[in-house]
Amino acid sequence: MREMLTGGDLDVLTGDYLAELTMLILGRDRLKDPGAGYARTFLRQLEDCLGLAHERGVKIVSNAGGLNPAGLADAVRHLADRLGIPVRVAHVEGDDLTAANPGSLAAHAYLGGFGIAACLRAGADIVVTGRVTDAALVTGPAAAHFGWQETDLDRLAGAVVAGHVLECGAQATGGNYAFFRDGDVRRPGFPLAELHEDGSCVITKHPGTGGFVDVGTVTAQLLYETAGARYPGPDVTARLDTVRLGQDGPDRVRIEGVRGEAPPPTLKVGLNRLGGFRNEVVFVLTGLDVEAKAALVREQLEPALGKAAEVRWELVRTDRPDAPSEETASALLRLVVRDPDQEVVGRALSGAAVELALASYPGFHVLAPPGKGSPYGVFEAVYVPHGAVDHVAVLHDGRRVPVPPPQDTLVLDDVPEPALPEPLPPGPARRAPLGLVAGARSGDKGGDANVGVWARTDDAWRWLAHELTADRFRELIPESRPLKVTRHVLPDLRALNFVVEGLLGAGVAARHRFDPQAKALGEWLRSRHLDIPEALL
Repeated sequence: MREMLTGGDLDVLTGDYLAELTMLILGRDRLKDPGAGYARTFLRQLEDCLGLAHERGVKIVSNAGGLNPAGLADAVRHLADRLGIPVRVAHVEGDDLTAANPGSLAAHAYLGGFGIAACLRAGADIVVTGRVTDAALVTGPAAAHFGWQETDLDRLAGAVVAGHVLECGAQATGGNYAFFRDGDVRRPGFPLAELHEDGSCVITKHPGTGGFVDVGTVTAQLLYETAGARYPGPDVTARLDTVRLGQDGPDRVRIEGVRGEAPPPTLKVGLNRLGGFRNEVVFVLTGLDVEAKAALVREQLEPALGKAAEVRWELVRTDRPDAPSEETASALLRLVVRDPDQEVVGRALSGAAVELALASYPGFHVLAPPGKGSPYGVFEAVYVPHGAVDHVAVLHDGRRVPVPPPQDTLVLDDVPEPALPEPLPPGPARRAPLGLVAGARSGDKGGDANVGVWARTDDAWRWLAHELTADRFRELIPESRPLKVTRHVLPDLRALNFVVEGLLGAGVAARHRFDPQAKALGEWLRSRHLDIPEALL
């Protein structure tokens, strides 16, 4: 926060604190303390920077309110009073639908930006919200500044795209970037957007900060955790197939041409609930006979696992022959158990695993002793009509201003498949990793995984668009073969976006797989070998 406030000019500082997993964590916090439920780190940052923001006239907009935006607004007022800083604090509420969803720990609708806009138009210096879309932190200030209304769909869509690029911070400035060796990313700065009244923007960063901004870093973030050409939100559906990117100078990427459509008739609601209890043991298998050692310990533990609702074994062959170190001579056998009853995955498993310490395969040891079983969460998305929420802007003077739902909506349909580019002419090919000619970024949406893949040249795009089909994706990522894989084509970005339904089970909090948020799925895909035209290598 201090770096953004001191590094250069800024009108509004935004902060996105709410991942799906965060909502579950805040829900558990609120069980212990009804006054909790917001991101306390936001208050610690404000204590250091509130005076600086006030001096520079920078407004602050954040969804750090989580499950308790009114509580956070009060806490900010108390902090400001203690520091002697006169600031006007407002908040947005109405997203909480937990009472209407029995059995959920937290059920919250994704609201849009017009509640934020109402608070800012009334003079707020700080606006905190609960669950809004990540992009709403940008659409709200933009609508307030430029006087946009709900019918300004193209302008709103441009702000949504800008907000999506900014929402994950340094991911737009070289962080987590496939071609990270293109610049110095040891300490990337945070991105900022220079927004214009027509909805276009330039993505850049403060002078002198690390990392870099180019068409590739922005493309990567545009593809992150999206799906098809239509990117729906509560204010507008942004057409990602209309986005045009251009390098506008060093560390400057212009985004323009974004078209918007009326939002869908329903709001997304994220349901978080406790799914049961989970325990994990990782056995280390060193040296020879790894498969036989794994089989032995599995047979020995089976009697203790009979009552568990779900048992998963994974053998990870990190070992190599004639290894120069014990670590590189070792494989990992991972056991994960889940059950509604903590006892079934707790002492019963822990005791059985520990009892094998002197009675199993040679070299027996585990990475960490098994515990008593920890609760895990389940995420589910449901949809409700806009009218099911009471979206309210609570102004700094206490007035409550209802935010009406959109008058026009449009049912979300897939965009017809666009024409593919002309394929490359035949020529010699060489077996090589996909990542030599394509970038990728992957992530999670509940139980689904998304993998965006893009080419950096027109010729690479001509090859990629025809080669990397949904069937070829299944070939390269074997665990996706029994699942539905949908490919979306975005020619203006020279990109493909793959959605793999159900790959992540019940979401990140359930920790269904080794990489529970599919963060590295794209890098695995890039490491797979295909026959690539030599002209591209």
